[in-house]
Amino acid sequence: MTTVPTTPRVLLLPGWQNSGPDHWQSRWERAHGFERVEQDDWLWPRRGDWMARLEDTLLADERPALLVAHSLGCHLAAAWAGHSRHGACVAGALLVAPPDLERADMPPQVQTWAPLQRQRLPFAATVVYGSDDPYCAPAQSQALAADWGAEVLALPGAGHVNADSGLGDWPAGLALLAALARRANLALPVPAA
Repeated sequence: MTTVPTTPRVLLLPGWQNSGPDHWQSRWERAHGFERVEQDDWLWPRRGDWMARLEDTLLADERPALLVAHSLGCHLAAAWAGHSRHGACVAGALLVAPPDLERADMPPQVQTWAPLQRQRLPFAATVVYGSDDPYCAPAQSQALAADWGAEVLALPGAGHVNADSGLGDWPAGLALLAALARRANLALPVPAA
C-alpha cells in the first residue's frame, strides 16, 4: 500500500531586520502562501523571544513544518532545536546564508546570539551559502553544516543569498525545499522548477 504524502506548513524565518519585498522569502510568501514567522522586534532580536515565537507558531498547528530560514533565521532554527522538546514538529529545514555571529565585526544587535548552537539538528537540513558571503567565510559555513548534520551547497558569487544576489523568485531554492519535503515523505504544495 502506498502512503499519500502529507502537505506540510512552510514557515519562513527571516533574519535580522526581516526580509524586504524583493527578497526571495517575501516572493515565496506572496507566490505560494508560505507563512512568515513574525517577530516583535526585527531590529534588536532577542534569541529567547524569537525562539518562543517559533515554538508558539509550531504548536498552533498539528501539521509537520518545513522551516525556510535566512541569515539569523538559521541560528533561530538551530537554537530552537537545541532547547525545544518539540523537535518532531519540524520535518526539515532549508538554512540559507547563516552568518558567523562569533566574528568581532558583527553588529551589536546580533552579538547576544553567540555562542552559536552547534548541536546536530533533529531533522533533515540543507545549508546553502554564497561563496563570497560577506558575513561568513566558506569554511565557517561548511563547519556549521557539518555540526548541524546538514547537507551543504555553495552558490558561487551569490553573496548573502538575499535580494542583492539577483535570485528573483529563486526556483533552484524551491527545488531544494521540494527535495527536503520528499525526504520526509511530504508533498510541497507548489510545483518545483
